[in-house]
Amino acid sequence: MLNMKWDELADKAITGGCLTTEEALMVLRADDDELLPLMQAAFKVRKHYYGKKVKLNMIINAKSGLCPEDCGYCSQSIVSAASIDKYVMLDKTTLVAGAREALARQAGTYCIVAAGRGPTERELKGVIEAVEEIRSTMPLKICACLGLLKDHQAQRLAEAGVHRYNHNLNTSSGHYASITTTHTYEDRMNTIHHAKASGMSPCSGVIIGLGESDEEIVEMAMTLRELDADSIPINFLNAIPGTPLEHAKPISPLKALKTLALFRLLCPAKELRAAGGRELRLRSLQPLALYAVNSLFVGDYLTTEGQDVEVDHGMIEDLGFEIERYAVPVQPEIAGVGLLQDAN
Repeated sequence: MLNMKWDELADKAITGGCLTTEEALMVLRADDDELLPLMQAAFKVRKHYYGKKVKLNMIINAKSGLCPEDCGYCSQSIVSAASIDKYVMLDKTTLVAGAREALARQAGTYCIVAAGRGPTERELKGVIEAVEEIRSTMPLKICACLGLLKDHQAQRLAEAGVHRYNHNLNTSSGHYASITTTHTYEDRMNTIHHAKASGMSPCSGVIIGLGESDEEIVEMAMTLRELDADSIPINFLNAIPGTPLEHAKPISPLKALKTLALFRLLCPAKELRAAGGRELRLRSLQPLALYAVNSLFVGDYLTTEGQDVEVDHGMIEDLGFEIERYAVPVQPEIAGVGLLQDAN
């Protein structure tokens, strides 16, 4: 009977219906013995919209540490005692070199991420100059994540060629003040709206494992559906020593998979990414995540290591899935400069 119910939820998602709160909670609380039928339902939706293609993204930590915000999960925050590298914004040459590395890893999207409340004028100009060169020489989609944005800053990034702006909600509205006090949930929502108004594609996701309830996980997924976020990274807390949340209780691999299935059923047509912490929280069940998600980060994250790129490529190949090589069309003038050949 439940097998039929999961299939009905998949059909509901494909035909434009929205799960009720009760149905969403049923997904999160599914019996472990129902995991495979549930993942098959998630895959039915994923395959309908994306086939068996996998989008790859690569992050460059463009500015590390030195952040005045007090986010309890973050090793770069002012309240963190974690041992990490700390440096100011990377120069243009380094940012452009990172884009070439993204191509070499078969990533279609290159994510420029900088810790801080928001970009200074100097930092903004540096990112814009790098983006303009990358856009003129490489077939990469560019995502920027520079903190809180003002509307005119969002417009400048869009004009420079940034395709997507990432600003995660991280947790539910009611839980937000328990993880961060130096800015608000509304501040984050405003930045997402600025990004959308500028014409950039909104990228916003969550961190699972911050002490939220099942009801709050459902709320997060519903909110991202309403925001119409195009790309949704699902992070799982990596409880880094030296951060306020270093002793947080980890979620199980099975709960992580149920969460990914829930987001696929509630946000059926969106790019759904298994993001930071997937290696730790999914462990040997990582391949199953691809039956719900259609996107992965490859390589390292911000201050934590990812698994080897070759392992991710092998996982995708072993499942019979296919890497989607280029997120933007390859222009003849770009292909002619030899960067594509150098990246292979």
